[in-house]
Amino acid sequence: MTSNEVLSMYENVAGLTSKMVMAARANDWESLGRLENQTAATVAMVTAGATVPAQQGDARARKIALLKQILANDRAVRDATDPWIGQVPGVCQ
Repeated sequence: MTSNEVLSMYENVAGLTSKMVMAARANDWESLGRLENQTAATVAMVTAGATVPAQQGDARARKIALLKQILANDRAVRDATDPWIGQVPGVCQ
């Protein structure tokens, strides 16, 4: 896997997780589930047996920024879904 391919994968995942935030905030659970599956499939496809090269300089800074964005998106999705999950009978938090 090249440095550009790594960054492209992170940019794709960041975009998907941004869409997940919008779906969660809109209570669009069907879209959220579909996007979650797309995200998992993207990561699995790219990382299956792949060697990810160490990033340097600007590429490393971009990768870190994308990871922070992905984590922030994950937090926003959880913030939007936690109240809903608490209302589902039989689901423990």
